[in-house]
Amino acid sequence: MSEKLRLGVIGVGNMGTAHVQNIMKGREPEIELTAVADIDPARLEAVKEIAPQARCYDTAEALIRSGDADAVVIATPHYFHPPLAIEALNAGLHVMSEKPAGVYTKQVRELIDVAEKSDKTYAIMFNQRTNSVYRKVRELVQSGDYGEMRRVSWIITDWFRTQSYYDSGAWRATWAGEGGGVMLNQCPHQLDLWQWICGMPVKVRAVCKEGLWHDIEVEDDVTIFAEYPNGATGTFITTTGDCPGDNRLEITLDRAKIVCEYNQRAKEFEIWMYELNMGTAEYIKNCDKGFKKLEGRWVKVSHDGKNEQHVGVMNAFAAHILHGAPLVAEGKEGINGLAISNAAFLSSWLEKEIALPPDEDLYYELLQEKIKNSRYKKTVRTQVETDMGSTF
Repeated sequence: MSEKLRLGVIGVGNMGTAHVQNIMKGREPEIELTAVADIDPARLEAVKEIAPQARCYDTAEALIRSGDADAVVIATPHYFHPPLAIEALNAGLHVMSEKPAGVYTKQVRELIDVAEKSDKTYAIMFNQRTNSVYRKVRELVQSGDYGEMRRVSWIITDWFRTQSYYDSGAWRATWAGEGGGVMLNQCPHQLDLWQWICGMPVKVRAVCKEGLWHDIEVEDDVTIFAEYPNGATGTFITTTGDCPGDNRLEITLDRAKIVCEYNQRAKEFEIWMYELNMGTAEYIKNCDKGFKKLEGRWVKVSHDGKNEQHVGVMNAFAAHILHGAPLVAEGKEGINGLAISNAAFLSSWLEKEIALPPDEDLYYELLQEKIKNSRYKKTVRTQVETDMGSTF
């Protein structure tokens, strides 16, 4: 292999073009852009203006077979992530998949099986794992210094979208084109972070409102109730219909309460922690005063401030392949957050509690019914900017 990783980008829409631009601006010094692929000739022409040295292909398959790349980034609509990743791995290429890993876990599990049999790297673009705020919260929770988790609540409702956003692409907000709404498009990062920080729940009960605030067929308002192995509970609330919305993650541990919130006035995330003087469980058991609260103090938690996002994930990907450095996220980890969203859909559709992992065959069957009845939009009215806001 050369000193640089020869990279092909499959799909040069909003996110794929961002990858191209990052490389061409020198932000990823160990990566050389050698090829791009897209079925839209206009997109390929636009990329030629940015990266004239890259060879252009009108199909992903042609790029994969070309020999022009050692690795690919897959930045296509969701359904294509697993099959293209499988094809690339089988062709001897390393793979970085954009989020989500796929639409349903049955498909992603097949991809993981292929990846485990391959000697090539399969990674996933969970760029929010590079965010110093979430890295610090995870460190506090996973350290065990403050005891077991008792409760977690994440309200992430600052994903506001207008109808023109959903009308900007034929695949958007349809079961056939996207496979879901806010959980599959906006929230894969938060669902991943939720389980990355707090662990996987054992069961969920959810209400996923489809087309509640917009003229779409998929969910735009979701409330998930989760239970964990130790009896702890959690809620995850998200929507694209609230304005201005909130982003507040609150985790109650035995000896502390952590609050991670986006301060809309200061335009930054803050972490505050209430450190208790002793463990809650012990205090409840031994205190002889019926109404006396356990005392503690609020402290603002500092962190290193680093937030390398997509560039950091790609640089780690290249360093892993070239030097054996660690990845930000292995591809197989992409199934965890997806399992939560699949279970939430099942729970809402069937109106009952769902154990994790969910029944993959049942989910696939019900999803196919949704796809069969999908009103896949054919008219594209506007173009919108890349989904890269403060919470992305």
